[in-house]
Amino acid sequence: MAPSHAVRCCQRGLSWIPVIFINLVVCWSYYAYVVELCIYTIANTEEQVIYLIVFHVFFFMFIWSYWKTIISKPASPSKEFCLPKADKELYEKEENPEAQQEILKRVARNLPVYTRTGSGAIRYCDHCQLIKPDRCHHCSTCDRCVLKMDHHCPWVNNCVGFSNYKFFVLFLAYSMLYCVYIAATVLQYFIKFWTNHLPDTHAKFHVLFLFFVATMFFISILSLFSYHLWLVGKNRTTIEAFRAPVFRNGPDKNGFTVGFRKNVTQVFGDQKKCWCLPLYSSLGDGYTFPTRLVNVDSEQGNVEHRAIKCTVDGQTNPRPLSESQNHLLGNNMHSEEQKDSSPVCMTLFF
Repeated sequence: MAPSHAVRCCQRGLSWIPVIFINLVVCWSYYAYVVELCIYTIANTEEQVIYLIVFHVFFFMFIWSYWKTIISKPASPSKEFCLPKADKELYEKEENPEAQQEILKRVARNLPVYTRTGSGAIRYCDHCQLIKPDRCHHCSTCDRCVLKMDHHCPWVNNCVGFSNYKFFVLFLAYSMLYCVYIAATVLQYFIKFWTNHLPDTHAKFHVLFLFFVATMFFISILSLFSYHLWLVGKNRTTIEAFRAPVFRNGPDKNGFTVGFRKNVTQVFGDQKKCWCLPLYSSLGDGYTFPTRLVNVDSEQGNVEHRAIKCTVDGQTNPRPLSESQNHLLGNNMHSEEQKDSSPVCMTLFF
């Protein structure tokens, strides 16, 4: 027991190495730009002031969004998705997989669960011992189920999912802007040092490497940022991009797509003034999502509007299971249709 605990402690410690590396690079880039470039190399005071002001704006937004991604605890399913004690005992005693599935199906009828495994079975996590909500997956690194899991990112030492996906996208955006701004403003001094138009000082090494490092990181981040913008526009996670979600009528890679504008608002919220700030504004509860499917799950019973506690960004707020659907889709449906479809949240068509 002790060795396994020691191994886990070592793994947790080693998992912070990429984060420490990024922070060391950022600290060096701050010193190189502010001290070596702006103070020691640039002679024009007005140019110094302008460069420093814009630099600190990008630096602050980059650090803010980066650490919000790191410290935001991944949202996990609530206890409502755990098997009741009696059903759990039956499930553990039962050796027949078909009988186990019947137990899961009976419990799932009272839950807003519409996706299945590739074989059409109820998605159940043996590690966390709960029925997985739609788009939820188990992270072996974090050892927990994560709502709307996208991937586990070693550079932030955290799972990227429902609670912090907006922060992650902003982190990519501001890190890219941070790098391109440094590369663009350093370029002229890079050329001057390279062509020996400036005297050889200790600043030369920092300026030369600052340009190379900023350019290298910008190119690598640009591809990743472009990919996640595409995912946001399609309303897919990285997992869903590689493996389409499976519904009762089969796999559908566009099952959660509800139109570009609504796809974007699911991640960034409906208040555009908050889009560029690493403040939580995503819509929904992390458990239920609008879909374009029109077929009602024949095995799904009527799901009542119960309040499930969803903890995001340090705040615990009970939200009705269908709130995300009503909020996102309300203006496009007649009130009578909304009333008829409210017990089942996954039957609206786009």
